Amino acid sequence: MYTLEELQAIVNKCYRCPLSKTRTNVVFGEGNKNATIMFVGEGPGYYEDKTGRPFVGKAGKLFDNMIGAIGFKRQDTYIGNIVKCRPPNNRNPLEEESKICIEFLRWQVKIIDPDIIICLGAVAARNIIDKNFRITKNRGTWYTKGKFNIMATYHPAALLRDESKKKDAWKDFKSIHNMYKEISERRIK
Repeated sequence: MYTLEELQAIVNKCYRCPLSKTRTNVVFGEGNKNATIMFVGEGPGYYEDKTGRPFVGKAGKLFDNMIGAIGFKRQDTYIGNIVKCRPPNNRNPLEEESKICIEFLRWQVKIIDPDIIICLGAVAARNIIDKNFRITKNRGTWYTKGKFNIMATYHPAALLRDESKKKDAWKDFKSIHNMYKEISERRIK
């Protein structure tokens, strides 16, 4: 099995899909290597591509505030994406790009071994939960796959575009907090 550092070295040299030709930086992911909660977005945007870090623009600031509101810091969690290179013009990753890159995310999940995986947005949910996932209809519902407790909520960028979704996102984040507490209490017993 790889370490995160070994996997990152492999990903940094990846040229398996066209996204690699236009990237500035690979955005591998970051955070606690032993995180209980892993957040997964769709792919890097402009600022992420420039810095090589996930969720650093306006959506990243909102994300930090959201996890802060339920008692977490960025470094308490692990943050990754379905694809590791920025799609042109911040478009959603194509299915073929996601299929090529998701292997790396699966390795990250295997190495980090979180209890909770949160899909940020429809693209992540369709790649992790179900290909027919509808974010407005199915967000906030917990799914179990193997040992993982998985839920999807709105991507922070969607909340910046439509603030009316923030109320539902807040419900989802309170549910994440409750699931975390439940898992922590089970470990203590």
